[in-house]
Amino acid sequence: MPEFRFDFEATFGDDYLHFHRPYLSEARSDDEAVEVVRLLDLRPGARVLDAPCGHGRIANRLAATGAEVVGVDASERFVAEARRQAERQGLAVDYRVGDLRRLPVDGPFDAAVCWFNSFGYFDDDENRQVLAEFHRVLAPGGALVVDALHHDGFVRHFTEAPDAVVTEVGDDAMVDVTEFDPVRGRLETVRTVHRDGQVRRSTHFVRMPTVPEWMDWLAGAGFGQARITDRAGGEPTLESWNLLVVALA
Repeated sequence: MPEFRFDFEATFGDDYLHFHRPYLSEARSDDEAVEVVRLLDLRPGARVLDAPCGHGRIANRLAATGAEVVGVDASERFVAEARRQAERQGLAVDYRVGDLRRLPVDGPFDAAVCWFNSFGYFDDDENRQVLAEFHRVLAPGGALVVDALHHDGFVRHFTEAPDAVVTEVGDDAMVDVTEFDPVRGRLETVRTVHRDGQVRRSTHFVRMPTVPEWMDWLAGAGFGQARITDRAGGEPTLESWNLLVVALA
């Protein structure tokens, strides 16, 4: 089976924020930060890891609640933007460039956050390593929360290519044509960006573990307890597009 490449630099370059920022509104980010605080039962002074932290929209809000936050992301561009926003708001957040498979931190953290469908960018062994790294840096009893796509619900509602998702900002357009690979259990996307008179193409994928796979991977990474729900807090069903995974180290 031919390899489908994850073009990291193109996927998470300047085009990403250009097209995603309009719907990652301040209100949405506020609501999601509140959700993270509730899920992790965070208290002021808690040590929290946000990885990948992106451009800091969740990490900065957690810091504003009194948490001691470290943000890690592989994108230097995102980390620089996160630092600028933190400085502008007078927030002390420790931002670092690093790989989730080899986190550049030791902890111990009271909690770790992996938000906005940011899990599943590697092969299965490396995805398991990401979970092992989260476990390594968490204090005993520390909690991990992952916001992820629900394999079964997503596949049930999936419309196969050539159907495409088009995101427009002014005269610019980002067109994602996605197929589902049932052997690897992942979505594979060919992205075409039309911006400023130029056309750019890239590819990326997202592995979507099933609920049983999540439980097996978490146990293999050392987590002792795990709870998986839909976004409303109920048991996942075939109607659920997303999952919330909460696991204790």
